[in-house]
Order: sequence, then structure tokens, then C-alpha cells
Amino acid sequence: MLEKITRREEYDLFAAWLAISLSFAIIKLAPYGILGYISPVGPTEALTYFVIALLTAGIGLVLHELAHKFAAIKFGFWAEFRKNNFMLLVAVALAALVGFVFAAPGATVIYNVRLDGRTISREENGKISAAGPLTNLLLCIPFAGLLLVGGVSSLASGNLLAQIGLFGVQINAMIATFNMLPISILDGNKVLSWNIAVFILLIVASFGVLISSFYIL
Repeated sequence: MLEKITRREEYDLFAAWLAISLSFAIIKLAPYGILGYISPVGPTEALTYFVIALLTAGIGLVLHELAHKFAAIKFGFWAEFRKNNFMLLVAVALAALVGFVFAAPGATVIYNVRLDGRTISREENGKISAAGPLTNLLLCIPFAGLLLVGGVSSLASGNLLAQIGLFGVQINAMIATFNMLPISILDGNKVLSWNIAVFILLIVASFGVLISSFYIL
């Protein structure tokens, strides 16, 4: 399946991966933006935050988009991720100025007419849309495992494994929750149009994991 990722798509995914990872690393250093409190850290710790973001937010974003792509291909429709340079800039700028990440670096464009002339159905579109948030929820499982192995109690002491685990759960739950909102062109709107039960299951699971990761862990 990886051979179906085009050279341009590799470049777009790489650019989005770096930009979103940088954005999340920035809010770890400056939770309220550069005009607010900035953590007094050295270059090594700042680089550590960026690497953690690459392994959590970056991977969550890339696998989310690839899930859409491969689900579409499974149904016979070609799909490619396309970055949005303006939105990448917005993500980094908002993170730096106000400590908020608007993670919409682009979209997986689905060519909804197959070679045989058949157009995409509501069910197929719903399943393709659900594949992204579902992937992020599944990614929360191994990250939660890392958190448990590192030890929840060791978070305060800066245990790297525990930090990667917690950040991975939080970020992937954020991505799933945001994308499951039933508005505009987001995944949730298309899932809701296809199957209300699946929509409720995914959005409840997304919010549940997100809330738990911030207020229970």
C-alpha cells in the first residue's frame, strides 16, 4: 500500500508533520503564547519537546490522513493528501502568539468517481471519514501502554517514556475529538450523515478519552 503514496504526497505529509509538531512543541514551552509565561528551558529540553511532538502529534496527523487515503482506495477511489500552506502558517502562528493549535494542515482529497464511472456512496464516504478518528483512538492504546510502563507517578519527575505516553494519548484524543465534530467539512459531519450510531460511538469515545487524559491521569 505504501507504493500508492506519491512523491508530492510524501512531501506534503512531511511538511505538515513538521509544522504541526513544531506547533505543539511551542505550546509546551509557551502555553499562553510568547507574550505570556515561557518555560525557562535550555536547547536540549526544547529539542526534547519537539521530538516528543514529532512522535505523538506528528505521527497522529500522518496516520489519520493515511487512514482516509487507504480506506478510500479500498473502495476503489483514488485519494491524496494535500497540505495547505496558509493553514500550516496559521497553526504555527497561533501556537506562538496565543498558545493554541488549530490543527488543520490540509486534507485528504478523495476523487469520488471511480474508473468505472460509479460515484461514492454516503456509506462509503462515512466509512472513509470514520477511518481517521478511529485510527487516532486506536493510537491512544499503545501510548497509554507507554504511560503505564513509564509510570503515571513518574510524570512529575519528568520520566520521558511517561511524557511521550501521556502526550500521545492527549494529542490523538484531541485530533479525534476535533475531527468528529459534526460541522462543515469535518469527518464527524460525514459520519453522522451515514450512521448516527457510529457517530455517537466515536464522538463519545473521543471526548471520553480526551477528558480522562487531562482530568483523571
